[in-house]
Amino acid sequence: MIEPGLARISRLLKHAAFPWRAIHVAGTNGKGSVCAYASAMLHAANIKTGRFTSPHLIDRWDCITIDEQVVDETKFNQAEKDVKDRDLSGNIRASEFEVLTATAFELFARERVEVGVIEVGLGGRYDATNVIEHPLVTVITKIGKDHQALLGNTIEGIASHKAGIMKHGAPCVVDATNATNVLRVLEATAQDVGAVDLLQVPTHDGQEYAALQTLFKEEDLEPHQRINISLAYCAAKTVVQHRAPTASLSALVDGARRVRWPGRLQSLEIAALTGRSQPILLDGAHNAQSAEILGSFVNKRLRVKCQPVTWVVAISLGKDMRELLSFLCQPADNVVAVEFSPVDGMPWVSSTNPSAILETARGLGVRGLLHDAARDVLGALRVATSIAAGGTVVVCGSLYLVSDVLRLHRDKGSP
Repeated sequence: MIEPGLARISRLLKHAAFPWRAIHVAGTNGKGSVCAYASAMLHAANIKTGRFTSPHLIDRWDCITIDEQVVDETKFNQAEKDVKDRDLSGNIRASEFEVLTATAFELFARERVEVGVIEVGLGGRYDATNVIEHPLVTVITKIGKDHQALLGNTIEGIASHKAGIMKHGAPCVVDATNATNVLRVLEATAQDVGAVDLLQVPTHDGQEYAALQTLFKEEDLEPHQRINISLAYCAAKTVVQHRAPTASLSALVDGARRVRWPGRLQSLEIAALTGRSQPILLDGAHNAQSAEILGSFVNKRLRVKCQPVTWVVAISLGKDMRELLSFLCQPADNVVAVEFSPVDGMPWVSSTNPSAILETARGLGVRGLLHDAARDVLGALRVATSIAAGGTVVVCGSLYLVSDVLRLHRDKGSP
């Protein structure tokens, strides 16, 4: 279950070594992408780098990387066992996420990581990752409404939770496209805690990030992708200037060029799974803000005139289905609804009944083919392939569904 607070994780890590420093990243959307880019940039600057993001995609340990490689399973299991033994002997009763966080931090110490790039699990102020006391830099990405049951129903309240990762003496890099009221909360918090600087990205003159413009044009990146890379660049540059001052900043851009972040606007071949010759689009959009971005991308780049889009959708229980689907579906579109599999290490996460998703789609006026695939993700992909008949297929609504599809692709769909 989700149990906010730092008491248990602090006890779990009471005697742990912290020889590494951190980039700590919070926000509603883009956190994982910023972490992926920042980690790759630091690695390109020859800084030994660890990365901890959540949730995992295929295996529980793939959320932890050392120098851009997923941590060895045996090493993960040993570190996790040591953390669990500590939890048991101290009668701490840490949550699953707290154990995972402590395991990542333990591995960073054992692998002699210099800088860890850490994604907040949920919120910020009371998230287990906020046990980090002296980050080199913090980052706040785009903030929107999500997890309101834990973070509150106002955007200002949510922003306050996210801003809780700011620390005295550490600069904070923020997405300047956030709403004005969000930026006011971030500015006030930075002043209150004594953050050394609040760096808003992108800057007004754009000169600081001129080195990134070629990359943006070459990759034909969407606006949100450009902002996430710029946030990562600003954070990584701040670290490099302190830890590796002789490193070329152009190396950071080269590092970003090599990033491939699974499950985010990912084109995936599924011929071995369904016989479909065209790739599908796989995206973990799971709230209104990310759904709006995905819907815009599909409409601009993939929606063919007079042809419906076929959506394969799973949604976590408690999400605002109507708001999410309203950004995606048009009246003639098709929807295949499915449940994602139980999530390893996250027993509190449940999937919405597919019939409820389809009912919501009907209520929005979607009149294409609607199919309930129950718990059969492979079956959902095959039905979507048949319905689409070569047209656009998009899998979205949950990172856990993305995980299921990538796992199928690895286990059954790889040559």
